[in-house]
Amino acid sequence: MTYYIHADKFFLENMTTEGGYLEIQDNGQFGYYYSEQEKPAGKIVDYPGKWIAPGLVDTHVHGSLKEDVMRSDWDGINHLSEGFLQSGVTSWLPTTYTAGADTLSRICQMFGDHRGEETGAKIQGLHFEGPYFTAEHAGAENPKYLLDPDINQFNQWREESKGLLNKISLAPERKGSREFIRNVVKEGVIVSLGHSSADFEQAAAGIAAGATMFTHTFNGMPDPSHHAPSISNAAMALHNVTDELICDGHHVKKEMVRALIQLKGPEHIALITDCMEAGMMPDGDYMLGELPVYVQDGMARLKSNDNLAGSILQLKTAVKNVVDWNAATPEEAIMMASYVPAKSAHILDKCGSIAPDKDADFIVLNPDMTLSETYLSGKSRYKA
Repeated sequence: MTYYIHADKFFLENMTTEGGYLEIQDNGQFGYYYSEQEKPAGKIVDYPGKWIAPGLVDTHVHGSLKEDVMRSDWDGINHLSEGFLQSGVTSWLPTTYTAGADTLSRICQMFGDHRGEETGAKIQGLHFEGPYFTAEHAGAENPKYLLDPDINQFNQWREESKGLLNKISLAPERKGSREFIRNVVKEGVIVSLGHSSADFEQAAAGIAAGATMFTHTFNGMPDPSHHAPSISNAAMALHNVTDELICDGHHVKKEMVRALIQLKGPEHIALITDCMEAGMMPDGDYMLGELPVYVQDGMARLKSNDNLAGSILQLKTAVKNVVDWNAATPEEAIMMASYVPAKSAHILDKCGSIAPDKDADFIVLNPDMTLSETYLSGKSRYKA
């Protein structure tokens, strides 16, 4: 049955409104938005004092709830998709780590074979973080699997995923990267640059070849320099690119978060979590792919060298953080965690905003930016 959401504020695709009514059609999709003066006839679900925003979109996430994209079976992946509703996430790109070719093939086949079967947050693609990285900035990636880009191998993985593999992060200084980028972009794949020692010119060449993003900006790359500009400087300076950003306060300090958002504008920042299996779990020992990790004081670190190893961040927390840090307004924070990541991953037609005939995936927020409720396809699926 069609019904209407009434709340104090709505974060629509093109504007933020005070009050009104949002139509949720009986097919589980959004209909029209009506102003306070246009009260519709029909069932009204009232949320006094609450704000309505699009469901969050995490385009770079490895796991949570002791589940891991690299090691979980399909039941585990579905458990993960259900769990993400607690984070306000309604769409996501399962993200791999650098691994052997056979392992990556197995993962592609699993996601391809079960496409569309998840019952929680919707899988809108598959993101390969690696294996085309540089050892110097491998971070928590396993260096023994690092390779130069191979278009034939990548196309095999795409085929095994039944076309679900739609994003790859790579280091632009690897041999053959420009040709690889140009070719996969023609096929509709999004290329993001990261885990790289590239200087400014190498990064700019990757963008000129067709890459459109930077992977967890400032992490897995040299620091910005005013004498020897690096890939970090390129992420700050180049136009019409999207910078991923982990806003847990550990990966990038809040002062630098504020600076990057101010410099690039929120329309070019995609909030991500880079969360690993310890997300929503207690401190202790975990695994990141094949590498042992310990979690303490809100951080996941490799046991071998103490490098940061992904995060335990939830996307709803990143949204609240950038507002609490005065790095963004609530409107900008929501945009950076929904519209921008969806647009950057070429899935804005499916998710990322409140607009007619899109799936009614949305969240109910308190004015302090904490999550109250998550809806998926027009049905309430999680209450805080």
